[in-house]
Amino acid sequence: MNESTFLTALRSLPLHAGARDLADDTALLGDLVLTKDLVVEGIHFLPTDPAADIAWKLVAVNLSDLAAKGAVPIGILLGYPLAGDDGWDRGFLEGLREICQTFACPILGGDTVTANGPRTLSLTAIGRATDPPARSGARIGDALWVTGTIGDAAAGLAIAIGEQGPSALLAAYRRPQPRLAEGRALAPQASAMMDVSDGLLIDAARMAQASRCAVMIDLAAVPLSPAYAAHIGTNREARLAAATGGDDYQLLFALPPDATPPVPATRVGSFAQGTGLTLTQAGHPVPLPPRIGYQHG
Repeated sequence: MNESTFLTALRSLPLHAGARDLADDTALLGDLVLTKDLVVEGIHFLPTDPAADIAWKLVAVNLSDLAAKGAVPIGILLGYPLAGDDGWDRGFLEGLREICQTFACPILGGDTVTANGPRTLSLTAIGRATDPPARSGARIGDALWVTGTIGDAAAGLAIAIGEQGPSALLAAYRRPQPRLAEGRALAPQASAMMDVSDGLLIDAARMAQASRCAVMIDLAAVPLSPAYAAHIGTNREARLAAATGGDDYQLLFALPPDATPPVPATRVGSFAQGTGLTLTQAGHPVPLPPRIGYQHG
């Protein structure tokens, strides 16, 4: 099974109303927002990545889901495999301390086990939000916006593997910054919101599918950082690489066409009647690449 097939099968099991048919990245229990993410060695991080950075990333990817609901973090539950490497464990704890202090997100508890082989780390984050936007709320005519820049983390992964490049891109891969403040500012206005974890194109397509409409993205509008532009370029191939790369953890959100977001963001597209994803550049159609983002399985 791939990820999509497995989720479809899960929907035939008993679901809590707060699961919202598993069509979002979080569950709702009253004003509580709950999310769970795993990071796996060899898939989400490299064996050579520093343990402190892996701890940071594990928490950050969960806080990013809370950010997409405009939630304030309450705390985290950690699932941690002890592998008998005292130095690695201490480095992980230091990174965990850093991010928990940075985002005021204390540890509530969790579980430890003894494990060998590739590390699989699990974390549940809990937050509180008054009116969290779903990914399924985009309306025909809405504009599609994204915070920050796209593609830095994918370029940073190549640097972590051995390519030469700027430290800013490597930092984007190893220490993503959850957009919690931006999410709280956007939540009251956004028709729909989610974070960009698997790639701008695939996540925009998921928002459109959940919202039962089509989405059109202007490749020329995809925001690139100066470091990315200098290292990779700004041509069509560079922009496609940015738009299909994962691990950005920016916020992707829909607003009415005449609305201005309350935080710095870039308008990258719009929603229309129909289904699917359409890509253009300078008004001309751009063929979709075979892979529009990352999918497990």
